[in-house]
Formats: sequence, structure tokens, C-alpha cells
Amino acid sequence: MIYTIDETRKALKKGEITSKKLISDSIENFENDKNSRIPLNAFLEMYDDAVTKAECADKEIEEARKNGTLDKLFEEKPLLGLPFAVKDNISVKGKKLTCASKILTGYVAPYNATVISRLENAGAIPLGRCNQDEFAMGSSTEYSCYGPTRNPINRDYVSGGSSGGSTAAVSANQVLFGLGTETGGSVRLPASYCGIYGLKPTYGVLSRWGVVAYGSSLDQVGILGHTPSDIATPLSVMAGVDVYDDTSTDLKDVAELRNLKALSENEFKQLKVAIPRQFLETKGLDKDVSAIFENTKKWFEAKGAKIEVVDLPILDASIASYYVIALSEAASNLSRFDGIRYGNRIDEGKGYDELYVTTRSNGFGPEVKRRIVIGNYVLSEQFSGDTYKKGMTVRSRIQKEIAALFENYDIILCPTCPT
Repeated sequence: MIYTIDETRKALKKGEITSKKLISDSIENFENDKNSRIPLNAFLEMYDDAVTKAECADKEIEEARKNGTLDKLFEEKPLLGLPFAVKDNISVKGKKLTCASKILTGYVAPYNATVISRLENAGAIPLGRCNQDEFAMGSSTEYSCYGPTRNPINRDYVSGGSSGGSTAAVSANQVLFGLGTETGGSVRLPASYCGIYGLKPTYGVLSRWGVVAYGSSLDQVGILGHTPSDIATPLSVMAGVDVYDDTSTDLKDVAELRNLKALSENEFKQLKVAIPRQFLETKGLDKDVSAIFENTKKWFEAKGAKIEVVDLPILDASIASYYVIALSEAASNLSRFDGIRYGNRIDEGKGYDELYVTTRSNGFGPEVKRRIVIGNYVLSEQFSGDTYKKGMTVRSRIQKEIAALFENYDIILCPTCPT
């Protein structure tokens, strides 16, 4: 059975289940799966203090039940006793953090990411570390030094990526909700592949403090869950300005997320939905994806929403702009992993240049190397950064045109992935 956050919270309040039972069941599920014919490979490890934290949560709940303050407790800690999955590029103090890369073998996070601290303050329990594409570079969770993560719906298929581990764990009911990160589809893609909900919030809504950087102007923590409410509640406790992240901002009406309600019939009939023509005519759009998208469109129309196809030619430049920006920033961010500042050092005593080359050649996988090479090429003296600046200019224009579109429409509807 799929347990939502709301259902589980009610069961905890009634004493029908304990946090320790939730954690123990997840660990048992994980151990059984490891011994299956085709392991899911979603979780890389379960945290050894998860059960202890669950026992503490159970004590809090029991004390509040005796004192008649149970509702107040869950109002203060809306995620009390609930386990969640953590992508392997988000810092959890005292736990391994490797970004699914050999170069970070043995690295232990010295502090909590802000999103982790805020979830724990709300009573949630980090259950374990999940697989991903190395340094979040990929869309299938195949580029991992731990091997690929399988799709829980059909294990002959990939889970999508780069947050495939967290997504597969939620989809397979190994955990209630999960954290991922997205730079260019890394939450929405695996959510689509694995049949659950995934949210990539607006840049700045969630702090990036404690998250290993890929493309700093694009990276954002995302949330994965079985229902919109399973995403809304964690979002409500994590959102807001963080002194450690100057790009962070407050989210308007954040308290309303804890009591999320579906649109009424009248509200649905007032919806104006835009579908960019460029998404409908994209090259390589799979027939099955097109058919499902058409059914989704008809569902909105049956509910009374008004749908219009709009033309946004600038979207044709979006992928090129993304790759120029993301890979340039990746090359810069990953320069710190050199075996001196960060990274698993390989030193044969032949000098710093050899140490640098050997460490990075052996530590990084092929996809990361490819993106670093392209990023450095874009930033090279030959281009003097002009290509990166043009990419930023194109992105700015895309932002302005999308913002203008939202002045007349409530929703932009598009396929998550063409295949």
C-alpha cells in the first residue's frame, strides 16, 4: 500500500503505527531488494542513526499524547517521525557524500545542508543516501560509480536522472518522500519515468547551502512524492531566505501549502492553459508520449480549462543556452576537485601537475570528463567568455518571454520528455 504523508501522520497520531516501524520496514524493504535478482539500487546506504531518531520521535509523540498536546506537536513538527531519502550530493552531517563519483570516495559531510536542517527541525528523519548520475550530470542514473538505478515499474528500464535513486526509492515505497536536485530536468525526468510527482521549485525558493554545485545559476533542490501534498508539506518547511545562500528568497503564502486543496469545478473552468507550439513540434517526440500528452490535454478540456497553442520561437534556443551555461559553470565548479583542495588524491610523487592529472583522470567518469572539456573550451581564451555571455543573454530573454506569457495564462503545459 502507498502511504502518503497525510495518511501516515494520522496513523502516527492515532498510535496505529510508530516511526520506528516505518523506518524498520523501509530498511527491511531495502535489504530484501539488495538480494533480489535485479536490485533496484536506489539507496546506496541506510543511515545507522535512523532507528534511534525514530525512537526519539515516538517518545515525543507518546509524551504529547499523555499531555493532550498532540495536535500542537504536529503543528510545530508537521513531518515528525517521517523518513525521507537524500540524494548523494546533499550534505548530511557525519554521513558519506560522494556525488556517485570515485573522486569523492571516503568524503564525509562536515555539516548539514540547510534543507536537511529544516526538515529535521520539522521532525523528519533522513533515512539514507541515494544513487544519482555522477555529479548530477546525466538523465538516466547510469553514469554512477555505483552502477545504474533500475526503474521500479520495469527493472529492465532506467529510472531517469540524475535524481533517479531518490525517485526510484519513493516509487518503490521504500520511503515516503525524497530530495533530489535539478539543473536541467533532473527531478522532473525521473519522476515522469517512475510514475510519481516531482517538483523543481523556482530558483531561490530552496537554499543551495550544503548542496554540491554543478551549474550554480541553474541548480535547485527538488522534491519527489506520491501526491502533490507529499511535495507541498516538505516544501513549506524548507522554503525561505537562508543567510548562507544569497540567492535564496521567501515563498509567498507558504503556510497554505500545509493544507493543499484541489481546485474547485469553477476554478478549473477559469484556468487558462498555454501549450508552446515548439514543444508539440519538437524533433524526436515519441508517438506514445504524444498520445499521452494529448489525453492529458483532453482531460484539462473536459474539466473546462481553456487551452491555447502559443508560439515561442526563443524556446528553440533553450537547449543550446542550457548546455553553454551549465557546462561552463560545471567546469569552473569542478576545478576544486584536484586532490589538493578536495578529492581522493592519487600522488605518485611526480609533482603537482602529475598529481592533478592523475587524480582527475582516475576520479572522474566519462560523462563528467566530457562536460568539463566542453565547459573549459567555451570559457577558453579563444572565446574570452563571449559564448557564455551569449548563453546568459538568451536565458534572460527566455525568462522575460515566459514571464510575459504568465501574465495571460495560469499554466504552461508540455511533455516532460520527448521519449
